[in-house]
Amino acid sequence: QVQLVESGGGSVQSGGSLRLSCALSGYTSMGWFRQSPGKEREGVAAIRSDGATTYADPVKGRFSISQDNAKNTLYLQMNSLKPEDTAMYYCAADNRIRAYWLLLLRDEYNYWGQGTQVTVSS
Repeated sequence: QVQLVESGGGSVQSGGSLRLSCALSGYTSMGWFRQSPGKEREGVAAIRSDGATTYADPVKGRFSISQDNAKNTLYLQMNSLKPEDTAMYYCAADNRIRAYWLLLLRDEYNYWGQGTQVTVSS
């Protein structure tokens, strides 16, 4: 059974930073998604094994996705956090996503973590 395990969530004031981590290995496509109450789960950032990255417009310039293959860990560095970034954050992975433009689509991923809560106060 595939298990992805996130960590690093918490509470921070507006303008602060957090780094999320997700233990995983051996996937060609990996992403971070978020979901707040009453909203659909949305793609935030994604990375391919060749290093290509993509970001949702609301987080461009503030968030950075990376992977450390030696540590089998996926990261999401979140800077300049805003109250609207408050959500449950999930990491996801898959090996069958064929096109770069599909990387931020929730339905393309079959493997998910349990989520970690991020709360940003104003």
